[in-house]
Amino acid sequence: MLSAVSSATHAQAPAPHQPATQQPAHQPAHQPAQSKPQPAHSDTVQISAAALALKEAIENPAQTAKEAAAGDTQARRLLAREAAHRTP
Repeated sequence: MLSAVSSATHAQAPAPHQPATQQPAHQPAHQPAQSKPQPAHSDTVQISAAALALKEAIENPAQTAKEAAAGDTQARRLLAREAAHRTP
């Protein structure tokens, strides 16, 4: 036989020396309190031009062809240059 188990959280009453938080009188009840979610912290990495050039230089021909087919103009120029060198 299965029985449902539920858990309840108990709210603690404010201490006598601490006033309960209430919404300001000028704020309508249907609007939430003025708390904005904080954006997630993100780090950015910047790769130098030399590192990008090295990455392109060691790229294999299959990757270059794939990038050229996707519209990469640098890859298209490289394929055209290689094709020009192959023809005598």
